[in-house]
Amino acid sequence: MPYTPSGFFCDRLIRERERRDGEGSLNKPVRFNGQDYNALRQECLQRKSLFEDESFPATVESLGFKELGHKSNKVKNIVWKRPKEICENPQFIVGGASRTDICQGDLGDCWLLAAIACLTLNEKLLYRVVPQEQSYSEGYGGIFHFQFWRYGDWVDVVIDDRIPTFNNQLVFTKSAERNEFWSALLEKAYAKLHGSYEALKGGNTTEAMEDFTGGVTEFYELKEAPKELYKIMKKALERGSLMGCSIDSLVPARFETRTVTGLVKGHAYSVTAVEECKSSQHKDSKVRLVRLRNPWGQVEWNGPWSDNSKEWTTLSKTEKEKLQHQSAEDGEFWMSFEDFKKNYTKIEICNLTPDALEDDKIHKWTVSVNEGRWVRGCSAGGCRNYPDTFWTNPQYRLRLLEEDDDPEDNEVGCTFVVALMQKNRRKERKMGANLFTIGFAIYEVPKEMHGNKQHMQKDFFLFSSSKARCKSYINLREVTQRFRLSPGEYVIVPSTYEPHQEGEFILRVFSEKRNTSEEIENRIEADHPVPAPASAGEESEEDQQFRTIFQEIAGDDMEITANELKNVLNRVITKHKDLNTEGFSLESCRSMIALMDMDGTGRLNLQEFRHLWNKIKQWQGIFKHYNADQSGSINSYEMRNAVNDAGFRLNNQLYDIITMRYANENMNIDFDSFISCLVRLEAMFRAFQAFDQDGDGTIRLSVLEWLQLTMYA
Repeated sequence: MPYTPSGFFCDRLIRERERRDGEGSLNKPVRFNGQDYNALRQECLQRKSLFEDESFPATVESLGFKELGHKSNKVKNIVWKRPKEICENPQFIVGGASRTDICQGDLGDCWLLAAIACLTLNEKLLYRVVPQEQSYSEGYGGIFHFQFWRYGDWVDVVIDDRIPTFNNQLVFTKSAERNEFWSALLEKAYAKLHGSYEALKGGNTTEAMEDFTGGVTEFYELKEAPKELYKIMKKALERGSLMGCSIDSLVPARFETRTVTGLVKGHAYSVTAVEECKSSQHKDSKVRLVRLRNPWGQVEWNGPWSDNSKEWTTLSKTEKEKLQHQSAEDGEFWMSFEDFKKNYTKIEICNLTPDALEDDKIHKWTVSVNEGRWVRGCSAGGCRNYPDTFWTNPQYRLRLLEEDDDPEDNEVGCTFVVALMQKNRRKERKMGANLFTIGFAIYEVPKEMHGNKQHMQKDFFLFSSSKARCKSYINLREVTQRFRLSPGEYVIVPSTYEPHQEGEFILRVFSEKRNTSEEIENRIEADHPVPAPASAGEESEEDQQFRTIFQEIAGDDMEITANELKNVLNRVITKHKDLNTEGFSLESCRSMIALMDMDGTGRLNLQEFRHLWNKIKQWQGIFKHYNADQSGSINSYEMRNAVNDAGFRLNNQLYDIITMRYANENMNIDFDSFISCLVRLEAMFRAFQAFDQDGDGTIRLSVLEWLQLTMYA
């Protein structure tokens, strides 16, 4: 992913400021692409024209990039039409939004449609995502909007109502009612959020569930399901949780294969009801049933309790009405709970809060959300299998402050859920991005280090085992797990499995009782921002040699320019064969002069030059220490320690910038770049201190002062 330091960090600061202003809440969602639904709709009504969305146009680019891209035959006969061109009397919603309004078209997004079907079971949630005031009659302007939770913020997405058709039929999602369009428009808004329709191909139901609710998802493997799974599922639906399930396929997920029982492997289903009923076959006990829905709107289970099975004859009319039993090829069917467990592989439950579904208590959860990123060569350290780089990953300090009120099994501790979500991978598919394999580990911080916000170093992880960790690293958008640990201080280390994989993420921590979690950011400071005076002791042979060379090059005025400085330094540096360097560039020498030029002449006198040479000798020793193989460069992970040894304490954002600015394509930093980096750091620290007269850590600069400072440095 191409990042520019200024662009990324400016955007991050703006986002943080918006959050402080309430931007991103349900009541004040972020306007996607800056589009204001009410203003645009009003404009269309005044102009008496229908909205055309330039940011998601009715073109091939909005369809896709490969299978639905320019070179694909599939898109040649696709025509974008508005509902009024497709049928008479189009409606946004007909008779209430229901599960039968969602039938899959020619796009592999069953995962999304299964989540939409779950959403229809809870009107409050549904109308949060699908605002109700929209219509094809009163105030129609060809414009609609939908709201999604996106990486910590609610986002309002505006679309026009031009939808892809083939032979006047909708190509993608459609409703069982030919004149109903809310589900097709919702799919379009979600496609816009991710860049194209094709970006929605293939996925996990939990992804859409969370985007509809901002909730947190937990998985259950059915072969390892807890004894109380039926109770858990029933309670989940009562609490408004969304629930999906699937049958793992041995072949890749895109090959959806039907079984003889009518179920489809590698396919997402919605769980839409869990009920018990009295059957004449089971006089002493109730039969447990599960209702499921296939997003295709057809192809159903044909075993016991399927639509026309004999089991239904054992129920009274009242029981049948309670279960709303009907025989229709609509993709929805009942099956026994035992058959459900035998046939399905996993179930995913998206809870609006992480309340454990095993007990009856509803807790008030606190949540902390942290944004972060892994940067290749700097903070993308990979998992624990890579000890040389693992410690460089972003680190988050977690303080568990209070024990649970009602501990289960009389075990004391603090219950919390960690959810690590990677960002934007679906949107970047057209650039070849796939989901990374991600996970996290949790370490206990020794008591003597409590309150110390320093980034944990390599040795800590070499000699400490994790206190808890996710079950496995996996290539899902989000990895979630529930833990219980004693009150105390911990550090959470999120990572990709392999090092050097670059991406953004959010880390959410939910806890039943009070917690704080924050990224560990070293305090930014420098040990020696002001040049040390030259020692008055005897000159070494090298110093005497330098004085001679300096006098020889400087001439009568005893001052040298950047070009002359380059000659002086390189005549000596190139004699150090172990540095394996061709010497300093002219640009580096200009920066050195800017650092040491006390009188503003653009030249160095002998005293200024001596200060510089003492610095270079000190930094040269640090470089040699990390350049043990005498390759002439140090890797970008070692650079963090080298900068620290030079007396600078920086945070992750600054280490990211150093890597992007000074490392080559192999993530190595040569001697010239190393010295240039330290020269720049020294100069900027010194300049800041000069302006920070009251020492409060903030300065105010005019645009002239800012430009003078940055242009010369």
